[in-house]
Amino acid sequence: MVALAGGTFLMGTSATDGSPADGEGPVHDVTLRPFRIDTVAVTNARFGAFIAGTGYVTAAESFGWSFVFGGLLPDDFPDTAGVVAAPWWRQVFGADWAHPEGPHSGLEGREEHPVVHVSWDDAQAYCAWAGTRLPTEAEWEYAARGGLEQQHFPWGAELEPGGAHRMNVWQGRFPAENSEADGWYGTAPVDAYPPNGYGLYNTTGNVWEWCSDWFAPEFYGSSPHDDPVGPSSGTHRVMRGGSYLCHDSYCNRYRVDARSGNTPDASTGNLGFRCASGGQPGE
Repeated sequence: MVALAGGTFLMGTSATDGSPADGEGPVHDVTLRPFRIDTVAVTNARFGAFIAGTGYVTAAESFGWSFVFGGLLPDDFPDTAGVVAAPWWRQVFGADWAHPEGPHSGLEGREEHPVVHVSWDDAQAYCAWAGTRLPTEAEWEYAARGGLEQQHFPWGAELEPGGAHRMNVWQGRFPAENSEADGWYGTAPVDAYPPNGYGLYNTTGNVWEWCSDWFAPEFYGSSPHDDPVGPSSGTHRVMRGGSYLCHDSYCNRYRVDARSGNTPDASTGNLGFRCASGGQPGE
């Protein structure tokens, strides 16, 4: 982890890049106490140690299936159910954190890639075992920005500064063609690409990351100034940062000011987390 001093920053964005339904604005002052946060997302190796030490059963293992991006499945993979609004997501029985694309797959060579197919509940269980916690949404954005003010990306305003790829997102025509110009088709190692100004890697792209807060699009309009912890209840938990499937044609949430949410028991092949520690906000 890296220790961050906290302080006041401008959270959110007044830009119109995202969906109004996400509630990315208004821009508002937030003051945070000092905290610590992982420089990288939790890896398959780290999560595997948790499983080995506890025997924990993840949501995907309990359900018996999880959502896998269809482009990662072999051409001869049996037909599976898809999501109506997003047919590239396929219901794959036997897909879980240790078998990211289903029973035919494994983690060899991906030990230092981010763990995926973990629900918010799974991430909470890992944090309890590790003596950590999930970051609040405000902590996550403060850390992801790396000390820059009101920039879309951890390195500045340009998506590809000087033509260089700085994160793992979809390259080409989604969902049919990925040129892999950024070097990856699925997940990348957690320390791929240069870190931001605070030493954090891959805070945009690669995998979505769970935060502790409940998600509410209207929350920024009444968010507390000091150490906000999100609404007191809800149906979805916050996830931040985008993933290797994000593309400007349908989902440009690969920005430090973008936000989204998912149900706490949801698991997909592009959703992971990183941990934080320090004084618990809201106490």
